[in-house]
Amino acid sequence: MTTAMSNWGRYELGRDLTLTLREREIVILRTCARCGCEYEWGVHVMVFADRAGLTPAEVTSLTCGSPDDPSWTAGREATLIRMVDALHDSSDVDDELWRCAQELLDERQLLDVLLLCGWYHAICFAARTARVDLERGAPRFADITAA
Repeated sequence: MTTAMSNWGRYELGRDLTLTLREREIVILRTCARCGCEYEWGVHVMVFADRAGLTPAEVTSLTCGSPDDPSWTAGREATLIRMVDALHDSSDVDDELWRCAQELLDERQLLDVLLLCGWYHAICFAARTARVDLERGAPRFADITAA
């Protein structure tokens, strides 16, 4: 199964993805937090959050906040969070949000957001259901929610 999945995963974490590293990590961290997948969330916070230029306040917002938090002054980033939330809540993006996203993202970027979110839903489902042990040294949800 991992062999079959490896090409897609390589795309989602590779240079061909049309989103920036920061945008990719916003989508991934929000998806993992909404899915309650502490393992994958913690790995991405530990390995990529600093590289992506995400501040502690932004990581906290992605974990347990809102796209309306003061951290998200860039409309594009707030829109990404709204898209992840909509996909998580209803497996859809309503027409108004879609129109807003189309003003900020091109067609390929829109598809990348949808499929990146879907990919990490699948990863989260597998990691949670398999009870994957948390990585040593990786942050925990409690580190964020207790702050």
